[in-house]
Amino acid sequence: MKNYNMVVLVKQVPDTKNITGEAMKEDGTVNRAALPAIFNPEDLNALEMALQVKEKYGGTVNVISMGPPMAVEVLKEALYRGADNVYLLSDRKFAGSDTLATSFALKQAIVTKIADFDIVFCGRQAIDGDTAQVGPQTAEKLDIPQLTYVEEIRELFEDKIVVKKLLDNGSEIVEAPLPALLTVTNTANEPRPFIAKKLLKYRNSASKFDLKNLLPKYPEFKDEEELKSFLTERGLFIETWGVEDINADPSQVGFAGSPTMVKMIESVTLTGKDFKKFEATDEGIKELVTELIEEHTI
Repeated sequence: MKNYNMVVLVKQVPDTKNITGEAMKEDGTVNRAALPAIFNPEDLNALEMALQVKEKYGGTVNVISMGPPMAVEVLKEALYRGADNVYLLSDRKFAGSDTLATSFALKQAIVTKIADFDIVFCGRQAIDGDTAQVGPQTAEKLDIPQLTYVEEIRELFEDKIVVKKLLDNGSEIVEAPLPALLTVTNTANEPRPFIAKKLLKYRNSASKFDLKNLLPKYPEFKDEEELKSFLTERGLFIETWGVEDINADPSQVGFAGSPTMVKMIESVTLTGKDFKKFEATDEGIKELVTELIEEHTI
């Protein structure tokens, strides 16, 4: 049986229920520090699909998240659910990346660090941008087939995959050679909860950005390097990659590599105008219907 080497691309996103004009910076980017952060919902569906492939066919689940140091939290959540390896793609030079720059960085991370992969999974889209562009753009840069709006993996062979793809008015069965990239919908599955054993094992995992704050909790270690070695030996150190680590051209990431510009951010408040009450009687209902017809509402 083939041991499928899988990559899952996940993102920590601001809870868009709390997005307001005050939650935006003057340059049009989201002020993430001012908002609660969550695991992008459809990326959870993508992770669940990869874990199901591992359970049914065998394989390794590698999870990559690109974002600020705090994005390590979604990687820890991935470990709690059963991921084998997690990696943080974080560097100040990535700041301001649009979908084009983000997909380039993700592609570089995959080909440089993962190399021999079979399937790349990602959510259909992220709730902070709603562009649904990063997955397809990453597939294009990897030069592999892309299967979008995937609801189900029907069959999986050593050299090809067959999936059920969601359409506006139904679905279709699509086949593609491996390696391939799949974007997964929120109707694909029900993401599993944390696994108690893995939560206990990985709750103290950390990236290089956490070492300074963690050091006082480990007085037996004299510096961050000793603490890093301790965590690495126990599988608790989350590897972090920067621009140089993935051999990325700095001109293609961050603001420099992002042609997308936000012209204006505007908060829209919907307010009611006229209010009219209709009695719950035959006469009241008749009056309501008459008015709706006159206003061409129905």
